[in-house]
Amino acid sequence: MSAHLPLLVWLSPSFPVGAFAYSHGLEWAFEAGEVADAAGLAEWIADLLRHGAGRNDAILLAEAHRAAGDVPRLLELAELGIALSPSAERRLETVTQGNAFMLAIGKSWPCPTVTAFGAAHDGDTPYPVAIGLAAAGHDIPLADTLSAFLTGFVANLVSAAIRLGITGQTEGQGVIAKLLPDVEAVAREAGEAGIAGLGGCVFASDLGSMRHETQYSRLFRS
Repeated sequence: MSAHLPLLVWLSPSFPVGAFAYSHGLEWAFEAGEVADAAGLAEWIADLLRHGAGRNDAILLAEAHRAAGDVPRLLELAELGIALSPSAERRLETVTQGNAFMLAIGKSWPCPTVTAFGAAHDGDTPYPVAIGLAAAGHDIPLADTLSAFLTGFVANLVSAAIRLGITGQTEGQGVIAKLLPDVEAVAREAGEAGIAGLGGCVFASDLGSMRHETQYSRLFRS
């Protein structure tokens, strides 16, 4: 079986992790006038990829992929991934999707790596850690997993932008196409960065996720 096929399933909108419910702070950015059109959306997502959660989550995924047979190390990564969440909503976003992913994978795509981690861990699992250990357990190459994960990250934000009215469907696909070189570049970097490479500087997005918690009218959970 091609390594890409499970990734296409796991990272598709039909996989039951509830990704459609989260905007990663984009809803606040739209409400505040920070992101108003396709060009602004592309810049916003590019910054998240290069300097924010896109890059950091990819690094965590890579570390989990490499540590797939080391349960104590995976437990450390799960704890770190949660600690890196800059707001309550971002924590909700990563653990809710991660927990749902682990539940679905354990029942529909079982493998020894997922089973061993699940037996040792009864707490929350960040989404990138869950994907990394599952991909390794199914012998899916890290490079393919990183590229697919980051493409899914971009596509989900574009989907949120379409529902918010920032851009139309055709323009949204153009944003995804425009950002694919960034996806590949960040995937390569994250695959080699290691834990020491974690860090970010997307303060507007982080503050936006905090302000979204008290936003008067909300379509998304983050």
